[in-house]
Amino acid sequence: MRRILLAFALLFFPFLLAGERAIPIPANLKAEGIPPIPASLMETLARYNEVRSATLLDWHPTERAMLISTRFGDTPQVHFVRMPGAARTQLTFFPDRVSGARYRPPSGESFVLAKDVGGAEFFQLYLFNTKSGDISLLTDGRSRNTAAHWSHDGRLLAYSSTRRNGKDTDIYVVDPSTPASTRRLLEVEGGGWAAVDWSPDNAKLLVGEFRSINENSLFLVDVGTGAKELLTPRGDPAAYQNARFSKDGRGLYLTTDRDSEFHRLAYLDLAPRQFTFLRPDLKQDVEALALSRDGRRLAYVVNEDGAAALHLMDTQTLKDLTLPRLPYGVIGAVQWHSNGRDLGFTLTSAKGTDVFSIDVEKETLDRWTMSETGGLNAENFVEPELIRWKSFDGRMISGLLYLPGKKFSAPHQVIINIHGGPEGQSRPVFLGRNNYYLNELGVGIIYPNVRGSTGYSKTFSTLDNGRKREDSVRDIGALLDWIAARPDLDSRRVLVTGGSYGGYMTLASMVHFNDRLCCGLEIVGVSNFVTLLQRTEAYRRDLRRVEYGDERDPSMRDFLISISPLTNAARITKPMMIASGKNDPRVPVTESQQMTAAIRKNGGTVWYLEAEDEGHGYAKKKNQDFYFAASVLFVREYLLRSP
Repeated sequence: MRRILLAFALLFFPFLLAGERAIPIPANLKAEGIPPIPASLMETLARYNEVRSATLLDWHPTERAMLISTRFGDTPQVHFVRMPGAARTQLTFFPDRVSGARYRPPSGESFVLAKDVGGAEFFQLYLFNTKSGDISLLTDGRSRNTAAHWSHDGRLLAYSSTRRNGKDTDIYVVDPSTPASTRRLLEVEGGGWAAVDWSPDNAKLLVGEFRSINENSLFLVDVGTGAKELLTPRGDPAAYQNARFSKDGRGLYLTTDRDSEFHRLAYLDLAPRQFTFLRPDLKQDVEALALSRDGRRLAYVVNEDGAAALHLMDTQTLKDLTLPRLPYGVIGAVQWHSNGRDLGFTLTSAKGTDVFSIDVEKETLDRWTMSETGGLNAENFVEPELIRWKSFDGRMISGLLYLPGKKFSAPHQVIINIHGGPEGQSRPVFLGRNNYYLNELGVGIIYPNVRGSTGYSKTFSTLDNGRKREDSVRDIGALLDWIAARPDLDSRRVLVTGGSYGGYMTLASMVHFNDRLCCGLEIVGVSNFVTLLQRTEAYRRDLRRVEYGDERDPSMRDFLISISPLTNAARITKPMMIASGKNDPRVPVTESQQMTAAIRKNGGTVWYLEAEDEGHGYAKKKNQDFYFAASVLFVREYLLRSP
């Protein structure tokens, strides 16, 4: 019998050599239709699985030291770094990831951190005592708690919470030294409210109401009484982001697309409610800003076709100051040290993701972390090429193309990897494990930014809303035409993949271009817009209806059903791999389960993976490793095999 089973395995799974050991499937994973994973493959992938990254969490209030996030075990945890290049000292050791940490001013003797369980995103806030190592729970242990901000004197912590009814994100304040002091400062309706910043005198709290990617409002809330005052006009819909009080408290520095297609850098004078645009001629999004504690310097980041450019402004003269040249990539978590001269940030590029700082007076760059790349030479990682193609309506669409090195002969098989959101953007970040496809298999990768992506104007981000949903899918069809015209790419061997909304795009592309794609790999994706809107967590539902349409309207409901991949599952005849997390609050696991069942019912092939301890994507390394190995097997079998 054993010989018969081995012969069967070799017939259908030739990548499992005779006598080769397969790794066991972890108990927390449900793997259906996925062939045995050879132990030799896991060994081959080990270097790529051991790639790490580091991101900045916060500067210490008094020392020139940092909290960062990195992973040495199974999940990202909080680490302390005393100086550039120093050892990373791990402070938290939870089985689940820690998603943020902020020191309590003015001494930094504690910090607040956020953590969920099993990827469910019901984040709880904890206070970590840096002297004793004691950790105490600040929230109720059940609700979703986000956007924690310390007052400047460190007496109060403001945050959003769904504890009242599980849906609305009310604003709370607490003195963490006395958890019983927790009180609801502002009761709201809707799931998009968050604390943004404290006034310099700690008497007012800036609060944002997020209604969509293109519309939100800012309010000033009296911390003593809870009275709120609208700061931004409602009559002219616009988005207001990155708001920070000026040093004197008389105004706000912020970014806004008010009267513009792009987010511009602005100053809002609170007395006359008057906006001054500080870089009015800039035709690109300003996506982040940071104001030094003394108010003298304003750092801001400009999105230039997906890459990030860091700038520094003198707030008195409004002139830009000189900064060191940075690599091509993306900049995030921009923060000033309290000394007003050290500017910290996370930089991710083709070579890796690490924490840096700039001494703006000396114009020098310090690298705080040197994250491991599994023994691989980071200099060999491929830089992307910015590409553009014309879509069905003449509109130009862009993306990033990564081509394998010269040791692989063209034409190359292609992976199209579509970002989620849809309010998102594929950018020149570190590819991590995906470098394996380029370096070891010779597969090209394209990251498209179809209509609906951010970073290309306010209008562009709305071109897939409601009944225009499938126009973004047609952008993928135009990309397939572009691939067919490239002699160095093999248009017969194209795989499409993506997660979340990118998962929907993957399924929709497989529906519409089944004859032009050889397979699809979908992660935590939407299969039916109606069931998604009915089952996604209540705090997200109204925000998603703005983007996708309101399923309670009979006409829109019919439309959403008609375009849903589940309705059109019979049109998918090529092999699929589908991965999901059982605790997903955004795209419930039922979206993946029902799509898998529908394709199989029609006689299609589906490799299905479900993690019982994950949510919207895989955060734990052991799960990521297994998923990646299964994905590589899928790519080998259905993308690399000769047509």
